[in-house]
Amino acid sequence: MSNQPILLKEKIIVALDVDSPEQAKNMVKKCESHCSFYKVGLQLFMASWFETVDWIVDRGHKVMLDLKFFDIPETVRLAVEQVNNRGVSLATIHGNDPIIRAAVSARGDMKLLAVTVLTSFGEEDMRAMGMTQSVADLVLYRAKRALKLGCDGVVSSGLEAEKMRKELGEKLLIVTPGIRPGANISDSTDDQQRVVTAGMAIKNGASHVVVGRPITKAEDPVKVIELMQQDIVQLG
Repeated sequence: MSNQPILLKEKIIVALDVDSPEQAKNMVKKCESHCSFYKVGLQLFMASWFETVDWIVDRGHKVMLDLKFFDIPETVRLAVEQVNNRGVSLATIHGNDPIIRAAVSARGDMKLLAVTVLTSFGEEDMRAMGMTQSVADLVLYRAKRALKLGCDGVVSSGLEAEKMRKELGEKLLIVTPGIRPGANISDSTDDQQRVVTAGMAIKNGASHVVVGRPITKAEDPVKVIELMQQDIVQLG
């Protein structure tokens, strides 16, 4: 991780998980006074390809392109090359060692994040698959491999961030989804299982937190961002 401190406006990455580029642009315009980092995932990318990415970058903001590349190594290498020179700051990949090596070999200035274990995946899922290790142990193992192979960081739950930060040091970027406001941390209807608040994640060692629905579905998105930023300052 860079020795440069991460600005408060960049610690929250707003996930633009919306249906259209128009919705995405409206959300950016609402949030950009308080936030300068945005995630473009598969849903929005399929609706607009690079058009929305370019628009966000042209406004002076940062983009996390969350397409979770996973394919044969050569295909992943070529896909990463397509993203280079687009001004994307972070891009995500899945994968085994050959896939990660291929992605690392093709990146330009952008940073690569390896997905460890999706935050919708819990301990019961591990047992159902016959795996005896804990989610935390699996995340740490995958993070170690990714860092060794040249990734800049990982995507993981804030619950595992503290252990990774202690064992892997400050060089690793840790980007944490599954962020919820404190009042909704135990919402049984949520499809995310391993969730924390923004402040908890940063306190545990996360570099950035990715927040979607709590912001994009709010009547006042800026108010939610302000509350989360206060939580980060108080706990982080």
